[in-house]
Amino acid sequence: MREFVFTLNYAKGADAVMDVFIDAPEMHATTLICPMTDREFWRLDRLSGGQESVERAAGLLTSDEYGGFSISDRRCGGDRHSEVLASSGGQATVYTHIVDASSCDSVSLVANRYLPGAVLIEVTRRGTEERWRVLMQTDERIGLLYDTIGGKLREGITFRFEHLETVTTPPADPLASLSLRPEQRRVLELAAEMGYYETPRETTLEAVASRLDEPRSTVSYRLRRAEAELVDAFLSST
Repeated sequence: MREFVFTLNYAKGADAVMDVFIDAPEMHATTLICPMTDREFWRLDRLSGGQESVERAAGLLTSDEYGGFSISDRRCGGDRHSEVLASSGGQATVYTHIVDASSCDSVSLVANRYLPGAVLIEVTRRGTEERWRVLMQTDERIGLLYDTIGGKLREGITFRFEHLETVTTPPADPLASLSLRPEQRRVLELAAEMGYYETPRETTLEAVASRLDEPRSTVSYRLRRAEAELVDAFLSST
């Protein structure tokens, strides 16, 4: 496995959420992003810091008006679901799922477009900096990703390359502390078995729901919750 690491630096006013980190130096965030296709991704943001700042950042991340998932001036279109999974004592966990993002210049979707195989992304935020760690099977087209990110940055964001090398610190086992409800585990396991997480996707949510003889809305909700708990367990372990 290879990793491509770079940093995006934000000027004040370039991104509403990053402005919270700039205004509150004690703020810190760790994010896990999984691009499922070049038009769909989910992410989990774990925020920590002062309670007021954390609540402000969480509110922005779940707002329909926030356009910061894209690094360009184009907002992410498509169908978006965001919710605060937990919030207390200066900490919050925010889950976001975007589908049919046809106009989105998100780093995760650009990475999925150019890098073959599975892609997993870890992001840390503090102050003006957002540090990206893209984990991939091969870096044979990494030059296209590098050029595209640099070419799409909106005003106020700058790019700094750090390194491209073999992964020396692999992600921790996300299942180690995972405790899912039986109905959530059943949906997650069946979706994986039917190829829902393959690229390109080999099945649909409707097909998974049909196999389970459950409404699509119920299966979608259980799958989102299972994914969110899976990512939360991963971030807890790292």
